[in-house]
Amino acid sequence: MSFRAQQMYKKVVRCVGSEGKLPAELMESVKNMLPNSKVVMGRAKRGIFAGRHIQFGNNVSEDGGNKTRRSWKPNVQEKRLFSYIHDRHIRVKVTTHALRCIDKAGGIDEYLLKTPYNKMDTEMGIVWKAKIEKMYSELAEKEVGFFPPEEEAKIEQDFDEARAAKRDDRREARRALAKTKQLEAGNGNGDQTRKVADTKEGVSPVAM
Repeated sequence: MSFRAQQMYKKVVRCVGSEGKLPAELMESVKNMLPNSKVVMGRAKRGIFAGRHIQFGNNVSEDGGNKTRRSWKPNVQEKRLFSYIHDRHIRVKVTTHALRCIDKAGGIDEYLLKTPYNKMDTEMGIVWKAKIEKMYSELAEKEVGFFPPEEEAKIEQDFDEARAAKRDDRREARRALAKTKQLEAGNGNGDQTRKVADTKEGVSPVAM
């Protein structure tokens, strides 16, 4: 295991949990499948690049064939990807190639589960993958209970009633706020009319 792989393994253990909290087979698979590449792009550590890194080459002039060094950077976008296991959107930097891979896999969770650790070059992807596997293993240990159809219908009806009551409360609050604004506007207009009448009474007629 290279030095970079050792550092990534320590970071995975620190972010996900100690080795005693995770299955031994899972941690052994993580240790054996960490990438052995020693060099990785700095930006790739903070996103999901799916193997896309900076490339180097030459610019060749048309006249004399002069070569000048240049580089090609991957097309990186900042996206909000929905994770079903976390039940929320997660903002992450991904390449366009990674977005196509995620769409093909069926979501960010499926992409991370299907991608092996040795092809996950970024530390963020490895930590995220380990967290998802840990959550799936915890969900597998839980017992699943099913309700009879009558109770399911009753629960759904209760949810509908609660949503309807919430809508009614919001409607009443909007009406009360609109009525308050109308009263304030009416009081303001009445005060202005009263001030105008007082000024008219205070002005004396001009003698011709």
